[in-house]
Amino acid sequence: MDLIEEIKRLKKKKNALILAHLYQPAEIQDIADLVGDSYFLSKKAVQSSCDLIVFCGVRFMAESAKILSPNKKVLLPAEEAACPMADMALVSKIESLKRQYPKAKVVSYINTNIDVKAISDVCVTSSSALKIMGNIKSNEIIFVPDRNLGRYVAEHFPDKKFILYQGFCPTHERVKVADVLEQKNKYKNFKVLVHPECRKEVRDVADCVGSTSELIDYTVSSDAEGFIVVTEEGVIHQMKRKSPHKKFITLQNSMICSNMKMTDLHKVYDCLLNESNEIKLDESMRIKAYKALSNMHLLGDDNKK
Repeated sequence: MDLIEEIKRLKKKKNALILAHLYQPAEIQDIADLVGDSYFLSKKAVQSSCDLIVFCGVRFMAESAKILSPNKKVLLPAEEAACPMADMALVSKIESLKRQYPKAKVVSYINTNIDVKAISDVCVTSSSALKIMGNIKSNEIIFVPDRNLGRYVAEHFPDKKFILYQGFCPTHERVKVADVLEQKNKYKNFKVLVHPECRKEVRDVADCVGSTSELIDYTVSSDAEGFIVVTEEGVIHQMKRKSPHKKFITLQNSMICSNMKMTDLHKVYDCLLNESNEIKLDESMRIKAYKALSNMHLLGDDNKK
């Protein structure tokens, strides 16, 4: 059986839309209708006339799509694919912080599960966080869950007090500045691209700090001959497609999210065939989480991640 042709057939038959995050395996990106950052994909799901959404990513991404499109059926091919950072954010700990800082606004990264979004004042993406933070009047911010992105945002707002939840992305957290400098010394003319989920000392040696889509855009507009990519390696597939004559290298220690690589063609096919692994949400919690996502629009979301 030709899996790719069968996926195409089922997709047409069932009026389905296949979405793939930029960290997904190349074969999954290639069969997707749209490839991009998680929130960009969720909004495209809203705009689509398709009744069935197959979200190739991790659970919080499919949840976000369902939060925004409650009347559509959203499927997650790799049912077991969770986000370690999202799972670090516990409602009980956040509620404790809210009691300690009653005047603080809870700002949650889009990389959170629905229960955390439901108790947040607003969600942010890695590309919209700075703009949104500039429109939040409160001087106290509880930032959840990524301490590295939180510190990056805090650097731009020294007049605000940031209470950082101590979560992190294992794939980005383990990067050491020595790893980056090792490659920089070998490829002196290459630009260093870093995601803000990396630690400060890593961000400080970057030529560009940005979301996955922003890093891709930078590689397209830059006249550099090559780039050292310091984020999950799946993004390089789209970088090469958009700039085939440029060079892209990774760190010696691979940056691979095993959860993002759980999706394969067999799982996409089975998911489409059986309409399995459907995302189902408690409606009262969905409504609360929807408010946090809506506030992201009101405060300046820029449609990137």
